Amino acid sequence: MTAVLNLYAAQPFWIWLAIGVLLLAIESMASTEWLLWPAVAAGVVAVLTAVGLHLGLPGEVAVFALLTVIATVLSRRLVSKANPSGPDINDRDSRLIGQHARVVQPFVDGRGRVFISGAEWPAEIEGEGPETGADVLVHGVSGSLLKVTASH
Repeated sequence: MTAVLNLYAAQPFWIWLAIGVLLLAIESMASTEWLLWPAVAAGVVAVLTAVGLHLGLPGEVAVFALLTVIATVLSRRLVSKANPSGPDINDRDSRLIGQHARVVQPFVDGRGRVFISGAEWPAEIEGEGPETGADVLVHGVSGSLLKVTASH
């Protein structure tokens, strides 16, 4: 821990750069989009310390927090303007609702399997299930179970 404190005292740039890279690495593995903006904020703080702006640790943390909040809020506004009516690209379930699927395993007692979005899914239908190869419409999702109705 002493080595990290000594490094921060000598060159805080490296600590902020490491924080930014670590957040970016976690974001690239998780693909949540939530850690992208703190990673960018840490990068900006790293650049500010590299050019000689000495705020001290409390000041740097305050700038990091402020930049994180501003970048996150602005990105949400930008995303909502760029995609006003569509679902979140990471919300697979809501993207399936309203889509047509093809029956790949016959429905028995209201349960069968359908093919949609490049994968087979367990499905549930009320009433008589359509034949294999027929289209159904997804109207709900419950966990990994699609709720479908026969297409007309």
